[in-house]
Amino acid sequence: MLLGAGLLLGACSGGDFGRTREDFRNDDMHRWMGAEATGSVGLRASQFQLTDDERQLRDRAYPLIEPPHSRPAWKAVFGDYQVIASPWRQRVVFDRTAYGRALIDEPHRSDASRYSQLIDDARDDITRFDPFYSTAARVLELDRKRNASLAHVSQLSPRERADAVARMEENALIVQWVQQCQERRVSSYRWALERLVVQGPNSMAAEADRLINELASLRANPPVMIQPATGYAVSSRG
Repeated sequence: MLLGAGLLLGACSGGDFGRTREDFRNDDMHRWMGAEATGSVGLRASQFQLTDDERQLRDRAYPLIEPPHSRPAWKAVFGDYQVIASPWRQRVVFDRTAYGRALIDEPHRSDASRYSQLIDDARDDITRFDPFYSTAARVLELDRKRNASLAHVSQLSPRERADAVARMEENALIVQWVQQCQERRVSSYRWALERLVVQGPNSMAAEADRLINELASLRANPPVMIQPATGYAVSSRG
């Protein structure tokens, strides 16, 4: 039985029973984020390979742009990642009630478990904050040096310059994307907490409120300040 279960799980994680999933074979499984960010504002994507820091930036950005609690835990274990539309896509409409409604509507053993889920989601966002921004700071600092070096590189081709500029725009937009989603999460968490308090008051609400306020404070004072790379700013009020 154990052997059979192991084979079944191996087949699921490997794709359609035998075919290796592309995202398991490819270290650049989140490379699409750059093309999505630039493409959504009408810019081209860079053809340069990702640096280690740029790859890490995208890997650390993904759990912060993915809607919280949006898929079963087993999908996260097996790396079933999906492409997410950037907030600059006109068709993307932010619904601050979606997270709370899913939290309230799905079956739970008790009201306390709903509060626990909210607390865990907010705490996870706080935990991911510093690692993401430490990587972002390195990437953006290196991009500043890259930008300064463009005027001094001998025989720089138009294609090389375009790819360098496109990569710097990608990196900046990914940081903005995360900042946008962090603001949206705070709004969603607050809506959810307000409904939980109305429908099922619990002393755990105080801890949830504390964590949401901590996340909001972090979001309001990011260690990396960045201006919209291409003049595209997105409001997350909803």
